[in-house]
Amino acid sequence: MEEIKIKIPNELEFIKRVPNIEWSILVSKLIKSKLDRIDRIQKIAAKSQLTEKDAEEFSDKINESLSKRYLG
Repeated sequence: MEEIKIKIPNELEFIKRVPNIEWSILVSKLIKSKLDRIDRIQKIAAKSQLTEKDAEEFSDKINESLSKRYLG
């Protein structure tokens, strides 16, 4: 098994006061969860028939719609 060294940002320093946490288990589960999600997304994207241009146009339309909705 590989080892990973992480730095805790200052805004998360409070976690040093949290007792009895198995950090290696927690971080392993978080990494696995993110990698599983990436894998699922890649499988979906591989089956997609959208071209990159189609996806950009679709993204632009979504962004425009969200801007209108939330920014007035």
